[in-house]
Amino acid sequence: MTDAAVADLAPNIGVRAACQAVGVAQAGYYRRHRISPAPARPASQPHRDRLQPRALTEPEQRKILDVLHSPRFVDAAPAQVWATLLDEGVYLGSISTFYRLLRRAGETKERRRQASHPARVKPELVATAPNQVWSWDITKLHGPAKWTSYHLYVILDIFSRYVVGWMLAHRESAALAEVLIRQTCAKQHIGADQLTIHADRGSSMTSKPVAFLLADLGITQSHSRPHVCDDNPFSEAQFKTLKYQPDFPGRFASIEAARAHCRVFFPWYNDQHRHSGLGLHTPADVHYGTATAIRTQRGIVLTAAYHAHPERFVRKPPQPPALPTNSWINPPDQKDATAQ
Repeated sequence: MTDAAVADLAPNIGVRAACQAVGVAQAGYYRRHRISPAPARPASQPHRDRLQPRALTEPEQRKILDVLHSPRFVDAAPAQVWATLLDEGVYLGSISTFYRLLRRAGETKERRRQASHPARVKPELVATAPNQVWSWDITKLHGPAKWTSYHLYVILDIFSRYVVGWMLAHRESAALAEVLIRQTCAKQHIGADQLTIHADRGSSMTSKPVAFLLADLGITQSHSRPHVCDDNPFSEAQFKTLKYQPDFPGRFASIEAARAHCRVFFPWYNDQHRHSGLGLHTPADVHYGTATAIRTQRGIVLTAAYHAHPERFVRKPPQPPALPTNSWINPPDQKDATAQ
């Protein structure tokens, strides 16, 4: 009878208080009502298999993969796709979500074997605005037959990554380089003591005609250290983008075909290709000062996405990638800067 009274009171005041009210030992009550054997505990579930309340639904994940697999974006990097969609007012998920879904599907890897090189310190050049530091170099494009090639001269602004000038010729020549530099400086309205031009130590780069031209124009000349290709990273990265494009041929049938390819590639590179180092903006946006307005519009789209699903953004509301404030060739080591 006392156990029944405890069972009636326990849901309202708890087992301990009910036992005290009736005068029954709590331990004895538990012993008499112990379930033997004890019921099996549910199996533990791995964290990755638990349903996450902030996770994208299966249709939302499938939509992201369908967009990445579409003919429009099949050859584009996830960050490029994210920025393009964001500029069109569409937000499907974060960049890390794009990569995570591709990684889960086994679709993320390097396209080609990558080489690693030790970090270098000098020379040290910094640009805080366009037309302060240019980098230029020459690369070879294979011709129709073995041992034939064409020489592509490219001048790049390191702050905006904007290709300010390029030329394709049958040979490497200091005279041709001099013409290209002179024409490019005139086109960009470069004044005296405004610009530094950085290059490696190729014969055209270290030639007297080029040195005399730069001195006449009031342009500072900078060179990479001998046998250190990483001292000219912006030009090397631009050449890599050129030659890793899906439509880049192994050989060109003629120099006219190579020029036709470059006439398509460089407008795309300047006006459409979005750089991670530029906050996923195009070089033209940064070079001509329209990137700030575009970033503001991106922020409006992200704010709308946050208000639609605030539970999916744990730490803070999403923000568009920041614009660069400077661009370095070999930034100074932090220890050296502290010592000075």
